[in-house]
Amino acid sequence: MARKSKLRNPHSRTLIARDQVKSPITEQYRTIRTNMEFANIDQDLKSVLLTSTGPSEGKSLTAANLAIVFAQQGKRVLLIDADLRKPTVHYTFRLNNTFGLSNYLVGDYQLEKVVQQTNVESLDIMTCGPIPPNPSELLGSKAMKSLLKESNDVYDLVVFDTPPVLAVTDSQILANLVDGVLLVVRSKQTEKEAAKKAKDLLNKAEANILGAVLNDRDIKDGGYYYYYGN
Repeated sequence: MARKSKLRNPHSRTLIARDQVKSPITEQYRTIRTNMEFANIDQDLKSVLLTSTGPSEGKSLTAANLAIVFAQQGKRVLLIDADLRKPTVHYTFRLNNTFGLSNYLVGDYQLEKVVQQTNVESLDIMTCGPIPPNPSELLGSKAMKSLLKESNDVYDLVVFDTPPVLAVTDSQILANLVDGVLLVVRSKQTEKEAAKKAKDLLNKAEANILGAVLNDRDIKDGGYYYYYGN
């Protein structure tokens, strides 16, 4: 599965699926949502991880907007910022990051204490929390598995925003715990060999790769332009 898209300002953090529901850009997120559901048709999609090959490829905005369109579908969704190195979800949703995922994983707080509501109905957020000195170890801990089980009992879908797969091992650690993985790549930035290596690493982690999101490319097809972002 690949989406053709154009991200005109990579530094903006526009939640277009929330702010422009009727936009053709938002419709592309809905198309990705539909493709994800068909890609995993034999079982319920309860958890999905988004990663990229490297930084600045649009994975965090893709994760945020996808979480929104799933919530708009009527599902109860939890978006977790599992990038314990360079978190961005709290900036995107303008939330407090005093406590979050890292606090849960070290046993400081229970699930309900580290989840924050948003102004999108049915969408909750778990921010990163304080950046720990040992991200990989925390993500691979028994507490992480407990979090996934507990959140799956409460939410219809859990979306993980994770670090780039070629930069650190964090995404690989989580990849075989979730029901599906989306790889975000960027046109004219992501090298083909890097994308292949990222795919190989995810396969070695026994990830269920649902597909890829191709970012920042204009495609004219039948009079329509496919793009997302703002």
